[in-house]
Order: sequence, then C-alpha cells, then structure tokens
Amino acid sequence: MTTATLALEPRARLTDLFAAEWIKLWSLRSTAWTLPLIALAVLGLNLGTAWDQVRYWDQRSPADQAGFIADGLAMMTAYTSNGASVLLLAVGAWGAVTVTGEYGTGLIRTTFVAVPARSSVMVAKALVVAAVATAFGALLAAASFWVTQAQYAEHHAGVTIGHPGALRLVVASALLAPVAALAGMAVGALLRHGAFSVVAATVLLLIVPAFLSTRRHGTAVLAHAMPFRAWETLAERSDLAALEPYPATPGGAWLVLACWAAGSVLVTALAVRRRDQ
Repeated sequence: MTTATLALEPRARLTDLFAAEWIKLWSLRSTAWTLPLIALAVLGLNLGTAWDQVRYWDQRSPADQAGFIADGLAMMTAYTSNGASVLLLAVGAWGAVTVTGEYGTGLIRTTFVAVPARSSVMVAKALVVAAVATAFGALLAAASFWVTQAQYAEHHAGVTIGHPGALRLVVASALLAPVAALAGMAVGALLRHGAFSVVAATVLLLIVPAFLSTRRHGTAVLAHAMPFRAWETLAERSDLAALEPYPATPGGAWLVLACWAAGSVLVTALAVRRRDQ
C-alpha cells in the first residue's frame, strides 16, 4: 500500500500580499470617492487664497505689487496651511479606516487565518496605502501649484517650479499625504475602532502641534518633531523661519517625515502580532 502525499501550499510572497491588499483597498467604495473629495477641498482652499490675492491686486500700490513679485509671495498660496491641515485630517482618517474597516467586518481575522504572518500582511497593506497616498499627494501638490500660479499670469506675479523653494514645497506637500495615511494606519492598528481612531489621528496630527509652542526650547523640539510643523518648515521661506527663536532646519524636517513614515509602518506591523480584535 502506498501512502498519498499532499502537496504543501507555497507560502504567500510579499508580492502576493501586495496584490491582495491592492484589491481589498480598491474594493472599498469609500476609496473611490474619498480621495477625489479630499483633492477638491484642498484645491479649493489653495485656489481661494490665491484668488483673494488676485482679486485685490489693483488696490495694491505699485510698490506693493513690485515687492510681491520680487519676493515671490505667490508661492505662499501654492499650498496653504489650511490646505495642508485638511489633507492631514482627511488622509489620516482614511488611513485609519483602511485598518479599522477590516476589524469592523471581521475580514482581518479571515486574512490572518489564510496568512499567519500577520506583520507581513500589515506591511503589505502599508506599502499599498503608502503607494496610493504618494501618487495622490504628488498629483494634488502639482495641480495645486499649477492652478494657483496660473491665477497670477495676468499680472506676471506667479512663480515657476524653478523659483527658490518652490520644488521643495511641492515635494514636501506631496509627501505629507503618505505620512498622514501611515500615521492613521498606526493609530487604527492600535485602537481598532473606527471613530476612536479617527479622533485620535486628528488629535495626534493636528491638535497636538497646535498646543506646542516654539518659543521655548523643550516644546519647540517636540513641535518640530510633528509632521505638520515639519511641512511648515519646508514650505515657508527661509527668511521667515529665521525669525523664530528655535528654528527647525530643512534637513531635520525631511528626517521627521521619514521617521514618521517608518515608525508608523513599524507600529502597524507590531500591533497585530498577538491581538485579533
């Protein structure tokens, strides 16, 4: 008598997990309408600020107009603080929901039964979310820069991407989206409740930085370690940043964004190792 041998199923590769998470992300109806709505809100805020500058252009004195053009102040409307705040809030909430949504439906338990390597599953999910958020952020930042500067064309007051600091602003604004999404995922993996996670992500990304003063060294260090403040450092003109008593550096701001992204992925991967719900 011969004994039949059963072929073992091959272990899931990271590319397989990536493909599965990609399908799950785009199977959510919310993904299809959430990102376009976020883009409309951010573009509306940035474009509205630029339009206010253009609308009252003729009321400016010739010297004021010349100074506006010479200083490249149009760049300050290319991506506004209000637009960045909305992006952090909305994309952070979206990132949290990509995790908490699976806990709410129980799909996460099914996934972990099929693929016991939980951390690998969450890393794949983070890579998918980061890829989508990066592409979204890049398109939004480029579109915002183009439409806002086009408002100044009649007065020849806009700036080009070659203007000092313009490319840095666009890149920093593009990277703000994946950082917010990954931070939201980390919060969602820790709390596992949709509403609580959205509130916590909002507090972490927006409320906490607002209460950290840059007038004292201790709180300034904490403030500069937040994504929103890092974006402000990269977005604002260097002469304005120098007015702060404890200014951050562009290099430090890039490092903050990188650390938040990497740290969020690590937290997301480790948070699911021993808990199912």
